[in-house]
Amino acid sequence: MPRAGIALGSNLGPRLANLQAACEWLRRLSRPGTAMLQAPVYQTSPLACPDGSPDFFNTVVEIEYDGSPSQLLEQTQAIENTLGRNRGATRHAPRLIDIDLLYFGDATHASDGLDIPHPRLTQRRFVLQPLADIRPELILPGDSLSIADHLAALQSSEAPPELVQKGFDLAAASGIIRHAHP
Repeated sequence: MPRAGIALGSNLGPRLANLQAACEWLRRLSRPGTAMLQAPVYQTSPLACPDGSPDFFNTVVEIEYDGSPSQLLEQTQAIENTLGRNRGATRHAPRLIDIDLLYFGDATHASDGLDIPHPRLTQRRFVLQPLADIRPELILPGDSLSIADHLAALQSSEAPPELVQKGFDLAAASGIIRHAHP
């Protein structure tokens, strides 16, 4: 069964609680009895966002998923909706939660709504740093460098991410999750 890497970001509202709630929903999607890896939470400056956008809190999780990449995308978008994501007309506008599918085992996929592996994954420090914390040796399909190698070679104007929290106690998250089901 494939393991899927998923990036989480929030720059509106209670950012840490938003990420924690999303992690709990993703844990529920993971195959029962399998480990969910979760990177530390970092604070990062907004990238390609409107002027005045607040800083993001970002993390990455990896789950084992019994389904297709398209099914996982549908479920992650349902989680975003459940947690209050408002997809406005402004691209990269501030948001309560953003969930991006980064990779799905050894699969490659290209369609209008989903590209696996994520096409900009290796160009974004706010994704590479947390991913390197949990899967530094990972080599993406069609690539020859590990995530750690990509992070070491990254030439970016992004400021280094600032560690916010090492992880979540997901048992504590259950009190903040909305009771709708994605």
